[in-house]
Amino acid sequence: MTGVLLLNMGGPDSADAIRPFLYNLFSDRDIIRLGPMFLQRPLAAIISAIRAGHTKNIYDMIGGKSPLPEITRAQAMALENELNALHAGRFRAYVGMNYWRPFIQDAVIQMADDGVKKIVALTLYPHYSKATTGSAMKSFRAAADQLRLQYRCIESWYDNILYIDALAEKIEKGMTAFGDNPVVLFSAHSLPQKMIDAGDPYLDQTLRTITALANRIEMDWRVSFQSRSGPVRWLGPSTEDMIADLAAFGVKNLLVVPISFVSDHIETLYEIDILYKALAARLGMNLQRTESLNTSPSFIRCLAELVVSSRPSQKKEN
Repeated sequence: MTGVLLLNMGGPDSADAIRPFLYNLFSDRDIIRLGPMFLQRPLAAIISAIRAGHTKNIYDMIGGKSPLPEITRAQAMALENELNALHAGRFRAYVGMNYWRPFIQDAVIQMADDGVKKIVALTLYPHYSKATTGSAMKSFRAAADQLRLQYRCIESWYDNILYIDALAEKIEKGMTAFGDNPVVLFSAHSLPQKMIDAGDPYLDQTLRTITALANRIEMDWRVSFQSRSGPVRWLGPSTEDMIADLAAFGVKNLLVVPISFVSDHIETLYEIDILYKALAARLGMNLQRTESLNTSPSFIRCLAELVVSSRPSQKKEN
């Protein structure tokens, strides 16, 4: 039996989980460096305590918790069913999260207890970054190596044709919600500019995905970046600034595509659906968002194809 481990960041599954989730997030030096290493955890504790109340208020607006864990479990179940329908019960899918339960290390232990000998570790971040996939894969490899499991890691799939198909399907559907063709705004999660300058491929891979979509669909499109925090220089322009600029140019219809997200969570349900939608309305714009991929059949087929084409051999592969 081959085990498939879907890797994602995770999210708080209750109000009580918000503060420890934030602490785990800010403790990860791959995603943010808070001074010298010996200060990382103490500073993470302070920041998580300060931000917990405000973050809880945000989660209260979208149901009191993150939907990401439930959606990821549903993706795993759909993927397992898709694989086994094609390959006669040879696969079992699991979920491993970096910053909240079920943690990656615990998922790997469970796989070993279930008798899994070969693992395909599949990131749910289509575009590789050290801060996302890199951090998750580091945790996975450490756990899998300790248990001497065979594995292969799928670390990016930004140009997979089935992924492009799944996104194109959502964009084309979203465009039909307008009487006139909207401007399409690809809103990606931002990263500190210094990470890109150091060679992180995230920006290049994101732009390659967008180019593939632009070659498929006739549209007037832009790119912006959301979810920035802290005083460092981030990738820009910000989505807020882009919305304001488009409004100043007389754009009335705007379709936002959360290009670096495959599941609904706080960045789609709060930032786009609440904050950016309200901003656009104040500026006289009709902002709509494409549906997230979540468990759409076309997206699950994409994940299945990635797994089947990347199954591990009889020896450990990294």
